[in-house]
Amino acid sequence: MDKMNFVFGHQKPDTDSIASAISMANLQTNMGDYSESFRLGNVNRETEFALKTFGVKAPELLEKVDENSNVIMVDSNEFDQSAKGIENANIKMIVDHHRLNLQTSNPVFCMVEPVGCTSTILYKLYKQNDIDIKPEMAGLMLSAIVSDTLLFKSPTCTEQDKLVASRLSSIAGLGMYEYGLNMLKAGTNLDGYTPEEIINTDSKPFEKNGVKFVISQINSADVDSVLDKQKDLEHAIENEILLNNLDCYVFMVTDILEASSKVIVLGNRRDIFEKAYETKLCNNIAILNGIVSRKKQVLPKILDAIQ
Repeated sequence: MDKMNFVFGHQKPDTDSIASAISMANLQTNMGDYSESFRLGNVNRETEFALKTFGVKAPELLEKVDENSNVIMVDSNEFDQSAKGIENANIKMIVDHHRLNLQTSNPVFCMVEPVGCTSTILYKLYKQNDIDIKPEMAGLMLSAIVSDTLLFKSPTCTEQDKLVASRLSSIAGLGMYEYGLNMLKAGTNLDGYTPEEIINTDSKPFEKNGVKFVISQINSADVDSVLDKQKDLEHAIENEILLNNLDCYVFMVTDILEASSKVIVLGNRRDIFEKAYETKLCNNIAILNGIVSRKKQVLPKILDAIQ
């Protein structure tokens, strides 16, 4: 029997990262290729809501993979955002919807599509391989699509995402709009979170031409209440900048009701953000109307602004 596949997404996992790992491991195991899902960080409250709703246990925490471990990467393909030891692992498959930024030593099955969510791609893999999607798997995959597309408001959302979400909703036996809004609202509950936990709920590191930066994002139904903690949040961000030798830190607070964001930007290269959006930060804050997607609306602009 072949050794087990380790299936996981990115560090500081969001709902798609967790749901994709679970559903991909389930798919591969049902195809006779034994796989187990793992997480590379704590489960956030939005994901907890989804897991509890559909009666699925959270994957076990994985800190590193041993050399030559069989790995399936989902919702990520960047080594900087992955498990320790990933450089020496045997990467068998990648299923993702982000930019490609990796180099492998061997050929690999790679399915990367410009859709709003990895779970949309996984739905198609289930269908292609004639594997039934159980209600709990459908519910998790639907949750991931709702999360990544901000209930279909994000510019990353495609007609494929909407169609797949509708089909998964039928399998799961629930109304996707009512459920989706409840899930998103559950994820905005920051009660008991420290400033450090808030800024690290969903943060991703990037680098271009020697410029190291982080884009962090949280969703909220009350953006101003989050920014009331600005001083404490900035202190936490400054610590992250020092700890990781960052040039810029962008912290997005996205309004799930108005589909816009307010951002705090710190670091010695704040000029990159100002250039990207042709704006001037006021008290370290910028208002980005209609901006909700880190992947499509923020990261590309910042990368373009770095010379």
